[in-house]
Amino acid sequence: MLLRDTIDSKALSALQHVVQRNQTHGSLSKKSALENVNIIASDELAPRANDIDEGYYPLNIMSALGGAGAFGAHLGGSSAQFGDAISAMQMISRACGSTGFLTWCHDVCGLYLEQSGNSALLARLPAHVSGETFGGTALSNPMKSFAGIESMLLKAEKTSSGYLINGSLPWVSHIDQGQYCGAIAAVENADGSHSHEIMFLLEANESVVLKPCPVFSGMEGTSTKSIVVKNLEISDDHIIADPAKPFIAKIRAAFVLLQTGFGAGVIEGSIESMLEVEDGLGHVNQFLHNRPDELQVEFEELKQKLQDLAQTPFETDKQYVIDVLDARAHTSELALKASQSALLHQGARGYLMSSAPQRRIREAHFVAIVTPAIKHLRWEINRLMKETVPS
Repeated sequence: MLLRDTIDSKALSALQHVVQRNQTHGSLSKKSALENVNIIASDELAPRANDIDEGYYPLNIMSALGGAGAFGAHLGGSSAQFGDAISAMQMISRACGSTGFLTWCHDVCGLYLEQSGNSALLARLPAHVSGETFGGTALSNPMKSFAGIESMLLKAEKTSSGYLINGSLPWVSHIDQGQYCGAIAAVENADGSHSHEIMFLLEANESVVLKPCPVFSGMEGTSTKSIVVKNLEISDDHIIADPAKPFIAKIRAAFVLLQTGFGAGVIEGSIESMLEVEDGLGHVNQFLHNRPDELQVEFEELKQKLQDLAQTPFETDKQYVIDVLDARAHTSELALKASQSALLHQGARGYLMSSAPQRRIREAHFVAIVTPAIKHLRWEINRLMKETVPS
């Protein structure tokens, strides 16, 4: 469902293009599309995984994935298949966690464009879904702000033609000059108080300064930068939601649920790394905890839960939201457990800097700390469980 009642013919055509793509060309409900994603992940992405972890930003591979239909399964209204989007992200993340995370950033930005109901943004969907243009998300700070953890860092001033945005964000991924991301700013009153928040598409133009972040321990190829915004003019064509909070409430579960595909791929890859050495080291690895067969059972149960939750991604019932947050936390915890076990199973070869288990240790830690982090998830679950249910 769209938030606005009227959509012009150009935007409607763009949305119909995405629906048609899901149904005929790029639908991840079609076995061939998932196979194509898997081929790209195995043949093109996996060999570059270490380069990407160290700083190579794989836009060329992202374009190929877009052409294969990896970025649109969760879009298209009644034809949307969130479970297929999660499965595609899992395949990508199994080969390279950094690219899996980029996929989530790109997917969730597509969700913002579609659910905005803004005809100007809807018209941008086909190029976004096919990987011709690239966009991510700058909602780490706003999500923490809405949870009472941080204050809102971007400020908006109402003007005659829209809004003027100022402020800075420390960590924004999948961003570069000429690209874009979904962002939220607090609208300031004359007395300095805030009336509400707006969500908008932030385009990296001359009013936006991108600065490199300190070097991370991994995931360097995610093009994560700090953003400084100086008098950025926002027109109606850029508005995703005004006010923002009702929109966030609507998409919150979908936002979090989509992210599980990233963690699931790290889990699957870790189990595969254990099995790789089973013939040669199984006689001693049998004495380790968290053996691959045990982890596989837990992983299958988690995947089934994710697929069940993916049937109703826009559900706002409190228990459903709690279940999504809990599944996201479980994904983080299992990724941590599986990646550590993979390194222990491989022994010294897994401790090599170039090894897949060593890289996945870093990827799993990112799964656990990226917004919403495990502590943020548990904070939010606790808050929701304490809320008084209206009579």
